[in-house]
Amino acid sequence: MTATEVRLCERLRQLGFSRLSQTRLDGSQFELVGDPVVISELVVLVDAVERKTGESCRVRIPLNILEMATEHSSNYAA
Repeated sequence: MTATEVRLCERLRQLGFSRLSQTRLDGSQFELVGDPVVISELVVLVDAVERKTGESCRVRIPLNILEMATEHSSNYAA
């Protein structure tokens, strides 16, 4: 993992996308069971369990959240 990806994951964890956190995405409530995983610059996934069904899945972190986290992490590196 590159230094940029490490900073991005750290920022996402600070924003609440960390293990044992709860979040609402795409109209569903999820309990996050893993930390963010960078697939590409525009795709970051996190392992989760949907609270309603109990099904495990990988949830894509929305692009607007990634943009916000990327902007913050690049400002932090400067």
